[in-house]
Amino acid sequence: MSAPRKVGLLFGSFNPIHSGHLILAHFMATHTDLDAVWLVVSPQSPFKIDQELLPEQERFNLVQLAIAGNDRLRALDIEFAMPKPSYTIDTLDALRLQHPDHQFVLLMGEDNLGGLPRWREADRILAENTIYVYPRSGATTLPVVPAQVQIVEAPFLDISATFIRSCARAGKSIRYLVPAAVEKEILEKRLWQ
Repeated sequence: MSAPRKVGLLFGSFNPIHSGHLILAHFMATHTDLDAVWLVVSPQSPFKIDQELLPEQERFNLVQLAIAGNDRLRALDIEFAMPKPSYTIDTLDALRLQHPDHQFVLLMGEDNLGGLPRWREADRILAENTIYVYPRSGATTLPVVPAQVQIVEAPFLDISATFIRSCARAGKSIRYLVPAAVEKEILEKRLWQ
């Protein structure tokens, strides 16, 4: 029997996935005690109801293209079969049922930590999970950091999917903002144009 795996979960709409996501995921998988990072493509966040999203399968395909060849990263579409909007606690419950031998760690931007009390069953999320927090622009520092929250000094890259979408709409280059395979797919399919 293999040893339990410690897996970081990076949730997001990935609309589209970009170099900031990838650098962060790879950094967490290789510079912390995590064995791997799974990128959970969320079909619909309860906090982004009005956001313009590519179809979920299209976003999932872009994530798969972006991480191809990196055995420390994995794309997950588990939330596609779950009720929408997606709630982290429900996904964690489903993952624990599917992978009882894994220990899951939430990866969260510093900007989201302050909003955690608004999440569904936030007390349970905190009670049952370790959370690795990475730096983000515009984040306010919490006066008290719970014991199960570990601050990770990951590289800070202020790249946003919103900016990438606006570049694509304007016909401006997105080279290096996204992996080459993702750029090719966006250009060939004329996504956001």
